[in-house]
Amino acid sequence: MNYIKHLNSVFQTFTKDSRLNPTHISLYMALFQIWNINRFPPMFFINREEVMQLSKIGSKATYHRCIKELSYWEYVIYTPSHNPYKGSQIKMFTFGTTNKQEVNDHETGTKQALIPYINNNKPKETIIKRKLPKTEIEVIKFFKTKKWPALEGLKFFNHYQSIGWKIGGKVKITDWQAIANSWMLKSKRLQTDKTLLSQKRDNLKTTTIKNYDEPL
Repeated sequence: MNYIKHLNSVFQTFTKDSRLNPTHISLYMALFQIWNINRFPPMFFINREEVMQLSKIGSKATYHRCIKELSYWEYVIYTPSHNPYKGSQIKMFTFGTTNKQEVNDHETGTKQALIPYINNNKPKETIIKRKLPKTEIEVIKFFKTKKWPALEGLKFFNHYQSIGWKIGGKVKITDWQAIANSWMLKSKRLQTDKTLLSQKRDNLKTTTIKNYDEPL
């Protein structure tokens, strides 16, 4: 992995991607730094607090949104662990080169040899093809394969059809099935929360019939 070629190429990609904001870039550079420290393995584990500190992101909600978007836009592959004792897993895509970066043995023997590099070859602009359903029938069939009712699939289709198949009204959806899977997970979580809330309410019920003849 060539350190300089990778950064030159990825920054050129950043300039052409209007979806990115400074927080995305800061987060990507924090992940790149951890990748660099670990000597560019195919995959590595991260600690959320460490990444947030490196990227100067103070909000957990912003962190989770940006890292999911970077994964969705194929800058990285993010695999959350949902386990407090095990970090989430990251795979970094290589930009510009597949050659391994040479190591400088000066002083500690772990520093990167940063060779000046000018890239005169402009990378081809990445064209992301949108994968959207043709009709609501396609969505309903997909929900049925996941053992979800047709009504839920129709609700999903109508919702995103009405907002132009965008996330937050800005980010264009490129893979509707991935968004549908997230929709089903959220719906399942809401159903579980409603069930728990209903059980708590039942436990708080008290009888209105009181016997005042009993001693205190």
